[in-house]
Amino acid sequence: MNNQELQNRKNKVIARGQGNVYPVYVERALNSEVWDVEGNRFIDFGTGIAVCNTGHSHPKIVAAVKAQIDKFSHTCVMVNPYEVAVELAEKLTQLAPGTSDKKTIFVTTGAEAVENCIKIARAQTKRRGVIAFNGGFHGRTNMTMALTGKVTPYKNLFGPFPADIFHAPFPIEAHGITVKQSLKAIENLFKVDIAPTDVAAIIVEPVQGEGGFYAAPAEFLQALRKLCDEHGIMLIADEIQTGFGRTGKMFSFEHAGVEADLMTMAKGIAGGFPIAAVVGKAEIMDAPLPGGLGGTYGGSPVACAAALAVLDIIEVENLIERANQIGQAFNQRLTALKQAHPQLILEVRNQGAMIAMELIEQGDAEQPNTALTQAIIANAAEAGLILLACGFYGNVIRFLPALTIEDQTLNEGLDKFEQLFNKLMAV
Repeated sequence: MNNQELQNRKNKVIARGQGNVYPVYVERALNSEVWDVEGNRFIDFGTGIAVCNTGHSHPKIVAAVKAQIDKFSHTCVMVNPYEVAVELAEKLTQLAPGTSDKKTIFVTTGAEAVENCIKIARAQTKRRGVIAFNGGFHGRTNMTMALTGKVTPYKNLFGPFPADIFHAPFPIEAHGITVKQSLKAIENLFKVDIAPTDVAAIIVEPVQGEGGFYAAPAEFLQALRKLCDEHGIMLIADEIQTGFGRTGKMFSFEHAGVEADLMTMAKGIAGGFPIAAVVGKAEIMDAPLPGGLGGTYGGSPVACAAALAVLDIIEVENLIERANQIGQAFNQRLTALKQAHPQLILEVRNQGAMIAMELIEQGDAEQPNTALTQAIIANAAEAGLILLACGFYGNVIRFLPALTIEDQTLNEGLDKFEQLFNKLMAV
């Protein structure tokens, strides 16, 4: 069976809304390399959208999962709980930024984690409103689509959405949106749309994921913390894509020295096994009544075992520091490319190993080069790469290599990317 035959089968039975970037069907993967059913090899700069921070099929994760399955695979943590979930909760509450006592709940997906943050914030404050940011992405459920600050493809055709959701500009220096302007926009919301005493939460990604890998300035997150404290608003850190060493800290909020009231965790938490969590200040987490939070598969014992192995790998293999080394290596190579092509590349930016290159036309920040971006993605597989795009206009190449990637593979992948870029920019 080859890739095209599998794609034909897929198109007949899986709805088109659940599309796939590449008609490349994986047979096996190891660390930063993927092989398809035809035997082709790819260097993976996407890691399943920041999920496999510890690489594909890390032997410690494989061993932990096999050992857990030999014991049991499911009892439901809300019916008959198990030690592996308690141990993971203990570790996550210790790792979460800030000095407050913390508690945890487990769910299955990042969107569920965001939904539960809103539930907890509303239970704690007895308020209705939530403020999110333009360009932000928080999930594909009805509530999280409402929070997401981009219509196509995430919200198109799917309304109506929940009420009492408001959006403010996200500060992006490269596009002339200052911290002051973003904060002023929130103050305007308080004057025009909703009183601060009716706002339950402000939710923010410390680095926008789908929005284009723009990092929130430290002063902005610090100002949000102050604003929330002034008005009794819960500050929610959406760390789904930024967590577990990706940004050169365990969590990105640490770069700003800010403690959120609630935070979401998913993606890199368990090396590819489905689990997500909300971790927050203990008194806030306890606001919902017993039975108000949960889910059948939340805190799967298999995923908990995988997550504990991930935390061990991050510590033993020093992956937080490795993220910074990877980011520096990418930044150096991509910046050289930018210097050679300033009319096409607006900016190279990274926080740790969360790396982006924004493409423009004629050196103009307000002319996104979506066509070149799409061409790079479309031709990446032929070049032996797995790449992802993002951005408000789909004009940003994002790089999310495994934090376990070897230098030789990293450099080989960057060589392939540079060759691909030079080939397509000339077309």
